[in-house]
Amino acid sequence: MNEDFLHFVWKFQKFSSIHLQTVQNESLQILEVGRHNFDAGPDFFFGKVAVDGQVWAGTIEIHIQSSHWYIHKHEVDRSYDTVVLHVVWIHDMDIRRSDETIIPTLELKDCVDTQLLQRYQKLFSSKQLWINCENQFGKVDAFIINNWLDRLYLERLEDKSKLILEQLENCTNDWEAVFFRLLSKSFGLKVNGDSFLSIALSLDYKVVRKSRQSLLTLEALLMGQAGLLSSQKLDAYAIELTKSYAYSRVKFGLSNSNVVSPKFFRLRPPNFPTIRLSQLANLMHQRPHLFSELMATQSLAEFYKLFDVSASSHWDTHYNFEVVSAKRQKRVTKSFIDLLLINTVIPLRHCHAMSHGRDASEEIIQLASAIKPEENTIVRKYKHLRDLGNSALESQALLQLNNNYCKKNKCLQCAVGNSLLKQ
Repeated sequence: MNEDFLHFVWKFQKFSSIHLQTVQNESLQILEVGRHNFDAGPDFFFGKVAVDGQVWAGTIEIHIQSSHWYIHKHEVDRSYDTVVLHVVWIHDMDIRRSDETIIPTLELKDCVDTQLLQRYQKLFSSKQLWINCENQFGKVDAFIINNWLDRLYLERLEDKSKLILEQLENCTNDWEAVFFRLLSKSFGLKVNGDSFLSIALSLDYKVVRKSRQSLLTLEALLMGQAGLLSSQKLDAYAIELTKSYAYSRVKFGLSNSNVVSPKFFRLRPPNFPTIRLSQLANLMHQRPHLFSELMATQSLAEFYKLFDVSASSHWDTHYNFEVVSAKRQKRVTKSFIDLLLINTVIPLRHCHAMSHGRDASEEIIQLASAIKPEENTIVRKYKHLRDLGNSALESQALLQLNNNYCKKNKCLQCAVGNSLLKQ
């Protein structure tokens, strides 16, 4: 038994309300259950009850045992003086407000349907399963699942928006600067994401704006800040980059002391930091107005065109500075562009629209639904339970479901868990 279950029981009134009485033998009528509060303070705001015919409006507090009121030290918090009803599983003592008046208490243990209690115990009793509802997940109505995934996807975007807004504040509301940081992180993928972000953070975006007019200058800037240029690399192109970086470093007073060194180990050659940084430099050079173009673009095909770039021609025969390889153009793939859209463009569009008072939910859902899903273990496990994870929207929503609900046993705040309990 936990309080989440009692919150569920109260919120959806899953108990017998015929001839309801408080433990003080007063008649009780529930007029408004209130609004669930997930932050500090009483559990439900704006509740309304009638006790012995007297209507009271205020907050509702829920505990497993009445005495938990004192364990949680509510008696010293004046915000709990607004509680008009104390809802408990077991009543073991009277609770008083700061003015010594007794708070009416409803005990639920003899009011809740035994079948509901059994379904709840079944949901949380299978500790050997990957997720609590693993054996039941595939049986939930598709309409409930699909609507829940849409909500989870938007919830995930809201979480990402908080991080974007923090970056925006740090960049004095320069959306292009924030975009460059997020884009750099995405170009680094999982292995070098933090490294590429640290490179972007080490540069004032004004320097990037000035440098992007020359591809050599911008590529040297990124490679140099990453620590990939040295006098030992006698490749002619490397020497040219090194000279350019040395000039920029003095001109702009640059430092890369806080940059996380990028990794080559266990990466496929197309994902080497040299290749990805060159592709990023080419993109910023060829598309000086990339941010505004991405905010205006509507179709997936247009997005693919905007990101259709290759690394510089030098990298056609190289993956790093030291070794010559077979000639092959290092063009950005569609699958890589999909990741850029999922992790950078869509969250940024959502946040940008939201900051300008525009609801872009529908167009973002359509775009995310058109993009292929990511391939990872979590998505594959859900897909094994039912046919899901067929678009970026679904794969991102499943990650949100797993991280924020399944792993944390928040089944009673999940539409799937709610559906199973309500059956």
